[in-house]
Amino acid sequence: MEIGNHRLARAAAVALLLCVTLLGPGVALRSQVLPGIDVLVEDDFSGLQGKRVGLVVNQTSVRRDIRQTTIEAFMNSRECRLTALFAPEHGIDASAGAGESVDNQVDRRTGLPVYSLYGATRKPTPAMLRDIDVMVYDIQDIGVRSYTFISTMLKVMEGCADAGIPLVVLDRPNPIGGDVIDGPVLDTAYRSFVGIAPVPYVYGLTAGELATMANAEGWLEGRRRCDLHVVRMKGWRRSMSWRETGLTWIPTSPHVPTPESAFANAATGALGEIGVINIGIGYTLPFELVGAPWIDGDGFAGRLNGLGIPGIYFRRTAYKPFYAMSSGSVCQGVQLIRVAEGAAPFSATIALMTTLRDDYRERNIFAPVTDERWKMFDKVCGSDRIRKQILGGESYQTILNEWGPGLRAFIALREDYLLYE
Repeated sequence: MEIGNHRLARAAAVALLLCVTLLGPGVALRSQVLPGIDVLVEDDFSGLQGKRVGLVVNQTSVRRDIRQTTIEAFMNSRECRLTALFAPEHGIDASAGAGESVDNQVDRRTGLPVYSLYGATRKPTPAMLRDIDVMVYDIQDIGVRSYTFISTMLKVMEGCADAGIPLVVLDRPNPIGGDVIDGPVLDTAYRSFVGIAPVPYVYGLTAGELATMANAEGWLEGRRRCDLHVVRMKGWRRSMSWRETGLTWIPTSPHVPTPESAFANAATGALGEIGVINIGIGYTLPFELVGAPWIDGDGFAGRLNGLGIPGIYFRRTAYKPFYAMSSGSVCQGVQLIRVAEGAAPFSATIALMTTLRDDYRERNIFAPVTDERWKMFDKVCGSDRIRKQILGGESYQTILNEWGPGLRAFIALREDYLLYE
């Protein structure tokens, strides 16, 4: 009988091991990550007792099981009182398009005022903060410098510093990864709302880590300091992919429906600013495709893959954007696929632009780009240097080599601000 039980136990253990092996390494991690909002609720809203709270939120502000929003969690709490909501770009429910002004409104579910931080002002005004004792920020970001949610966060820090109001950041994972760092560090002469902090284009920090760094390094306007508190996640590790966190992805904006599109945004978003080629917008894979009717997909993919960009594979593809359905125009090109956690997405931007320039010289594809579009491209890239290098014929590797020293200096600096192993 004992022998039989031993055999059964051993068989069960082998079956369990086989199951975990087949399902992949992320299985063991999926029940572990708690975002900051869940940690705050577990701690009975520690530090917020008796306070009037303002919330900077959008559709991504949900608890781990997505059954309760951050707004609902605060409304249900007896520890503090929610008095106002604040909306970033795209609005509190992602109904506004990219760059579209967001108006103040009243939240129909709670009756609370919703103050826009992407309209007449980007920084909360004294009037908006009049009935608030503490501000709380809880928005899922994507880890790309040009994505405006981090700009909103830093402007909220400035407004809170001016008003003497503490700010609590409820931290969330960086979906690109906590150790993926790529691209040039922003030149502060090009500081804008699509590039507010002197960090690389892909900076490898959570929102809480970036806020901590900006506060300590004096990156807020006028070198202000905010009374900042970060509620750390539980169970998150820097090496985790989004899928390993077990968290449900809520589209962060209309064209970032998946964590894969978040990564791809870092690789093609800047290219999309100049408007000369389709990057999957208007199709089912926004930011993941690069194509045009005149591209040789096989040759394009081969030359891109020959550059050996870390963690990225280019697959030849063909697709028809929805706006071209009636015209019959089929785009030939590539699908950008992440094949390893260590990856260099902004390096892919340079690879795409230099390859398009060199392979299709007879088309002179950058000639139609307007000064206004190049100006936005410069802001997104963080200086005019990338534009000048592309138009000046410099090679892929030469461009990457130039930003290397700044990137290494940032990597050394960020070590003091990492909140997670």
